[in-house]
Amino acid sequence: MQGSEPTTLSDLAVIIVSYNTCALLRNCLRALESSSPHRPAIWVVDNASQDGSAEMVRAEFPDVHLVEPGHNLGFAAANNRALRQMGFGGETPGAHLPEYVLFLNPDTEVQADAVARMRAFLRDTPRAGVVGPALIYPDGSFQHSAFRFPTLWQVWFDLVQWPGRFVESSLNGRYPRALYAAGQPFRIDHPLGAAFMTRAQVIQQVGLMDEGFFMYAEEVDWCMRVKRAGWEIYCLPTAVVVHHGGGSTRQQPAHMNQVLWRSRFRLFEKHYGKPFTWAAHLLLHLAAHGHTAPNGQGH
Repeated sequence: MQGSEPTTLSDLAVIIVSYNTCALLRNCLRALESSSPHRPAIWVVDNASQDGSAEMVRAEFPDVHLVEPGHNLGFAAANNRALRQMGFGGETPGAHLPEYVLFLNPDTEVQADAVARMRAFLRDTPRAGVVGPALIYPDGSFQHSAFRFPTLWQVWFDLVQWPGRFVESSLNGRYPRALYAAGQPFRIDHPLGAAFMTRAQVIQQVGLMDEGFFMYAEEVDWCMRVKRAGWEIYCLPTAVVVHHGGGSTRQQPAHMNQVLWRSRFRLFEKHYGKPFTWAAHLLLHLAAHGHTAPNGQGH
């Protein structure tokens, strides 16, 4: 995207990591184009898709910065590749960094002024380091968008079938639906990785994503680091984004479930220590022997 274009919003960059999601990616990019007359700089990192995603971007969205690493980097490393090309991480001295960065999954579609609302919220809330939107399903129904950091209760809820009232509880890491319905920003531990915006100052202070996470839990790890650095994290219910869910991951559900739990255990070891990690392994073992299929929340 040319910086000299008057319609380009030069202080905002968007990163989309795509893997075999051509149709969803097209809709995601179209939604970004129509959401505002002031277009942000958009970066698409295509993780060696085999469905023509990269060719589609080149043909239909020539202003998008297309990054093709040639193999599947994973989610964290692919986001970092785009961030480094922007100038984060100190690899491009003197680069003009965007003031804000929006991370989007290709199976999302920003609605109306969602991007502008998140950007304005960060601008007007100095202690806010990260803000996530309210996610909805394509039919307009509610989707949990914000979560508490994991606990052993939450691990157990992910492993065993429980009545809905327990699944919706804070013990399962959820925030009350009433907070979303009130329409006011509320503080959270972390947004779902499908969509969230941060500021350059946060990235420079906290650093890039941990590439030890191939997929899943990288946004939780990063938000833990953001909070430890003294920043606040919010959900902004008036910024609405459609999230189809599992655009890439549903292609290999069994394998991605293994990746999910591998990432979670890495998160537990990194931030919670060995006793917590051992207890989580025990819960997984008990659930497996009880013939309960592990499941979980991912982006």
